Amino acid sequence: MVAEGFDAGIRYDESLENDMVAIPIGPRVQRYAAAASPEYLARRGPPTHPRDLLDHDCIAWRFPNVPRHVWQFERHGETIHVEPRGPLVAGFGGATDLAVQAAIAGCGILYLFEDWLRPALDHGALVPVLEPSWLRFPGPFLYYPGRRYLPAPLRACVDFIKTTSAPVRTRPRHPGK
Repeated sequence: MVAEGFDAGIRYDESLENDMVAIPIGPRVQRYAAAASPEYLARRGPPTHPRDLLDHDCIAWRFPNVPRHVWQFERHGETIHVEPRGPLVAGFGGATDLAVQAAIAGCGILYLFEDWLRPALDHGALVPVLEPSWLRFPGPFLYYPGRRYLPAPLRACVDFIKTTSAPVRTRPRHPGK
């Protein structure tokens, strides 16, 4: 991050760099959610196990220059990985709205952050699929080097987050921990 000229970044806990100051932002526990339109489920039937998704049209997504995002579910203490197949692969970011609209239109099952799907779930445009198996994970952090003097815009952002979030924590990493 520093070598590329950035003052700060946003990452999830497992991806934080060594010796960074990290400030929790957003919900502290998040979930990935799988959902489909009522019409799709009436036509194809709902999956009852994550592996059933291999027989469904899935709306996949990926980060730029990275393979498709592998879907993960938790079932009876086991993590199940599913490589989605289907008619559409959306780029993560602005194209996620396209993916949600495609799911609402009945193109297939979508797997995305629950909070991003929540409006469509609450309005019945999408129906939860495999909800007991949705993967939970810790929320993101704003992180930056433990520099004493931060650029003014970053300082303002950090100060604002500190007044509205959980306490700042420094994440010194120790080998083997």
